[in-house]
Amino acid sequence: MKFIDEVDIEVISGNGGKGYVGYRREKYVPLGGPDGGDGGKGGDVYFVGDEGLNTLMHFRGLKTFKAEDGGNGGGSNMQGADGDDLLLKVPVGTLIYNRDTGNLMGDITEHGQRYLVSEGGRGGKGNAHFKSSTHQTPNFAQNGEEGTHYPIKLELKLLADIALIGLPNAGKSTLISAISAAHPKIADYPFTTLEPNLGVVQLGEKSIVVTDIPGLIEGAAEGKGLGIKFLKHIERTSALVHLIDCSMFLEEYEAIEAYSIVRGELEKFNPDLLNKKEIVCLTKIDAMTEDEIEKFRSTMEEQLDRRVLPISGISGRNIDLLKQLMLRTKEVLEEETKKEASHGSK
Repeated sequence: MKFIDEVDIEVISGNGGKGYVGYRREKYVPLGGPDGGDGGKGGDVYFVGDEGLNTLMHFRGLKTFKAEDGGNGGGSNMQGADGDDLLLKVPVGTLIYNRDTGNLMGDITEHGQRYLVSEGGRGGKGNAHFKSSTHQTPNFAQNGEEGTHYPIKLELKLLADIALIGLPNAGKSTLISAISAAHPKIADYPFTTLEPNLGVVQLGEKSIVVTDIPGLIEGAAEGKGLGIKFLKHIERTSALVHLIDCSMFLEEYEAIEAYSIVRGELEKFNPDLLNKKEIVCLTKIDAMTEDEIEKFRSTMEEQLDRRVLPISGISGRNIDLLKQLMLRTKEVLEEETKKEASHGSK
């Protein structure tokens, strides 16, 4: 399925039904009292979070979505049926914008979460409502209110705990396949993964949601390559795993330069991304000798002033250790968030 993370659509709630003009028909009572019923309420339009979706593809080609109109009232004070609500399923992580104003209307962050985007029109009152001591036989009723129309922009920012980042061919797709049940589609060089993929890493009863971000190249923040199209998906993740294919470099400084290129693009797009916790990994170490691996690892740790973990998605070397580090990072961040929340509530 093609990955679509932005769509423009129109949503319209249902019109309210018309009120009815009617009179009781009783023997010996010409034009008995008014008994026109009310019209039904128009259907509402909701966006609903669905964790089974990870793309907005199902909206493509369909531009207008309208809820059902309310039914018209009838005689004998019969009320028209309310129109059915329209439930539009969206992936968790979908932002809902008013396309005309650019204002953020809603943010779907949980499975099953509902957001009311357009309320249905109220049904018109039948003539029974307008009877009075001076007007015994009103011959009019209300029309129902029209539904509300909204031009909507949907934008998906995948919700994941950790994002795998790096240059093209750094080994992100291989890694996410090795640590989860995700099976990314791979394209020809220079751009390997063509779309972000979500994978769930299971560690006993605990789990981590990981996404691999298509390879970033220099100039990505300005739109070069796949560029800015996928950088936004990193914003919602709590931490990063930065993959560097050291097997393609002759000297350690080249690997450090590759690391700096990706970090530079993150900073250009959003400087706050540099504040995320980061695990740095050397990938494709199967193609290297132990001496070469150690040389790259020790030099990069010294230059970057952080731990560097050599891994292989093919042989599985250090993969379990990486998964433990990812889980520990997630748990530390969750604890920090809880502490901040508790301090803020005091």
